[in-house]
Amino acid sequence: MELTEADKKQLEKKGISKDKIIDQIETFKEGIPFVRLESAAVISNGISKFSEDEEEKLVQNFENAKDSISLLKFVPASGAASRMFKAMFNFLDTYDHKEETLESYLDRTKDTAVKSFFDGMENFAFYDLIRKRIAGKATSKDEEKYLFVKEMLLPEGLNFGFYPKGLLPFHNYGTYNATPFEEHLKEAVAYAQVNNKANLHFTISEQHGELFNNEFSTAGQRVSKDTSTSFTVNYSYQKPSTDTIAVTLDNKPFRNTDGTLLLRPAGHGSLIENLNEQDADIIFIKNIDNVVVPRFSSEVAKSKKVLAGLLLELQAKAFEYAEALDANNLSTEQLQKIKLFLEKELNVRFIDKFNSYSIGQQIEILKDKINRPIRICGMVKNEGEPGGGPFWIKDAQQHISLQIIESAQIDMENPSQVDILKNATHFNPVDLVCGVKNYKGEKYNLLNFVDTKQGFITQKTKEGKDLKALELPGLWNGAMAFWNTIFVEVPLVTFNPVKTVNDLLKPAHQVK
Repeated sequence: MELTEADKKQLEKKGISKDKIIDQIETFKEGIPFVRLESAAVISNGISKFSEDEEEKLVQNFENAKDSISLLKFVPASGAASRMFKAMFNFLDTYDHKEETLESYLDRTKDTAVKSFFDGMENFAFYDLIRKRIAGKATSKDEEKYLFVKEMLLPEGLNFGFYPKGLLPFHNYGTYNATPFEEHLKEAVAYAQVNNKANLHFTISEQHGELFNNEFSTAGQRVSKDTSTSFTVNYSYQKPSTDTIAVTLDNKPFRNTDGTLLLRPAGHGSLIENLNEQDADIIFIKNIDNVVVPRFSSEVAKSKKVLAGLLLELQAKAFEYAEALDANNLSTEQLQKIKLFLEKELNVRFIDKFNSYSIGQQIEILKDKINRPIRICGMVKNEGEPGGGPFWIKDAQQHISLQIIESAQIDMENPSQVDILKNATHFNPVDLVCGVKNYKGEKYNLLNFVDTKQGFITQKTKEGKDLKALELPGLWNGAMAFWNTIFVEVPLVTFNPVKTVNDLLKPAHQVK
């Protein structure tokens, strides 16, 4: 592939090497193979489920340790709210209150999302705010509803369609509205603070930096005063160096109308670099829109403490064994004990020939398997929500492992693979508790544990032209493929994302 001098300067400005671009184009040519599902992870085969007594012990384990370790809440928060309002943008484009009544429009279009919005509109946290802004401007109830949506979404109004999702008014507390950003501060107090100090890191879009700072100056003070907690909040942006090249359908670099290469943000998998720059003993990961109102918060906090307590319990054993392996004077019996721990408690699988290897070879394999970051992933029962799920997979080297797999990674033309997918009982709510250090307290380089072959190739258009785009392996998918992984069933109440504006009408987002 020939690059012009202008191309080289464009890549250099973003910090992208020519070799990386060549690799990406090769990936487009070769394609990304589907993953090979071995079986769905279910209770007692890949997913753990604890009794109340076991949960209490794990919570106590965390409580006993937390004052002597560092905690961090890591929140991917760069998503814009535009997709949340897709149905309402469509309503603005297609409804003319001068030409027909709202009732006839809804009857004609059968648009249930718009109907649900208007049926429940008084329960949105922003209802009173918008009503005041449009007061006296409408001549009919239908026009008033039209103006309500217009004021909510468009730049001359509140411009919610532009806002990052994390800064929208989600919950109405009477005297103020709380954003997801504020709810994450409150949540951090419940399980991620040490000695009345809490550390949070949000990955955001650079254009929204000032908005987040303004929100922290008000919401931060409010939560700090109410909870006697001081917050350290940091931000990072998706790195330009993680952008990927787009190509034409015949795998040639796609160029913009000005002749420059089209380089695109590569999805949330890029955030492994942001995560890699964080330093804490335990890192909680949760998406920005997955928050709840106070009456559900204690159950959510308990669930996080259970996961963190399990991480600490497993880490303690793993660290002990890792240190023993470094000493290099273990008996065959001791090696078998470590192997059993890896299999039974960290879900590691070994090839059949392992026992025929020399003790020296076995030690090296065990060292490799145990010296990895650990992630405890909450899984909720499948209630028909979209999203990835927990599966046992077999890779090209015939290694079997537990992974979070998206439906786009599965060959839907293969009946046996579809059958395995149908057997899945749980899905991924993005609820992770991560240990990223070894027994010496040294942080792992997380970039060493990424499966680069678990990315996604998608077809898109730009200015009417077809193109292929490359997404890096997802943060909790391929970007963590070579971590030691434990799945745990967590309560459904811990999963309350806001994918559409109408999700705000659900009980988990209603304060009253």
